[in-house]
Amino acid sequence: MLQKLWRTSPELIATAALMQIFLVGALVGLAVDPTIIAGALAWLKPAKFAVSITIYTVTLAWMFTLLPEWRRTRRVIGWATALTMVLEIVIISTQACRGTTSHFNIATTTDAVLFQMMGGAIVAQTLSTIAVAVALWRHNFDDKSLGWALRLGMIITIVGALTGGLMARPTRAQLEAARDGQRLTVAGAHTVGGPDGGPGLAGTGWSTRHGDLRVPHFVGLHALQALSIVALILVRLRLAAATRERLVILAAASYAALYVTLLVQALRGIPLVAIA
Repeated sequence: MLQKLWRTSPELIATAALMQIFLVGALVGLAVDPTIIAGALAWLKPAKFAVSITIYTVTLAWMFTLLPEWRRTRRVIGWATALTMVLEIVIISTQACRGTTSHFNIATTTDAVLFQMMGGAIVAQTLSTIAVAVALWRHNFDDKSLGWALRLGMIITIVGALTGGLMARPTRAQLEAARDGQRLTVAGAHTVGGPDGGPGLAGTGWSTRHGDLRVPHFVGLHALQALSIVALILVRLRLAAATRERLVILAAASYAALYVTLLVQALRGIPLVAIA
């Protein structure tokens, strides 16, 4: 399978391998660097992003093995994704080395440029994956249940990725400060109803006091993996093809409902888990 993935999308598999180097570096940083950034250890974010990027690039490469006739789409999206993800992890790690935040940071010209570069690249890459969604809808899958899992999963993943744009909007407090003539150093936030950096869940940092847009963002991003796993499990259970199709569509509808629920909850300022 690894050889097949490499033959199909060497750029994505190389990116996944590179992420392991960044992950090891981030784990070393977690062990030796006590610096706290926005309420979390400085190297926690690079570690989380290295894992997330690995999962996404390997999943995309696997999905491309199922689209043999879409060579140009695979090549363009594969390289766009690889370059974007490498740029993102480099910027996040660089900012961790500097002891500052990577997201929403406009404190200096350098910080603002890095944030804008990262944000612009991610938006462009996310929009480019619409071409993959089109390919999935046009491709005739032998296993129709897997086809539905990939199509619906990719749509939810794209929507979940675009949720990140909600975080980049200046908060009410930031807008009021700007109107008062204060110089902004931060534009945007993960949390809703309170500042970033407060108490959060271990490992994720998701706020336990306020709404946190990272929750629906995370759930939406991983719809592709979740629904693909559901489809593959149903195949192993040897259920009838029509039954598998119905169950996958039901799972996709349930997953979409979960994403919407978490998004509304976050926008209302309600934490996923409230801890006083």
